[in-house]
Amino acid sequence: MSTTESEPHQEPVETEERMGAVRISPQVLATIARLTTLSVVGVSRMYRDISSDVNRFFKGKVATDGVRIEVVDNAVSVDIAVVAKPRTNLYDLGRRIQTDVSRAITEMVGMPVISVDVHIEEIESSAAEE
Repeated sequence: MSTTESEPHQEPVETEERMGAVRISPQVLATIARLTTLSVVGVSRMYRDISSDVNRFFKGKVATDGVRIEVVDNAVSVDIAVVAKPRTNLYDLGRRIQTDVSRAITEMVGMPVISVDVHIEEIESSAAEE
């Protein structure tokens, strides 16, 4: 296609469209971590310690039922407290939680995960043992 004299020659203009910012609430990160943890075989439930909730409130970190999230320089640090099911290998359980939570946050949100610290606070007692 040729350009005619009446049309001035124009170079294509490259524009960078700004769509705005995307912000993910730490509460959303905590929900991702909690739901992912609860899906791991061997986890009975999340552990909740009322006294630590008060401390977390004053330190300004987001805490929800057994999960604490801290975001530093757009990277995530996670603390998870769980109650394990009986006859579960606790070391393997902790490693599986770390792997799954780190993967879920990275894949769903695209943020790097600095650490996932797992605290196995209790083992659920089974009715058969009582």
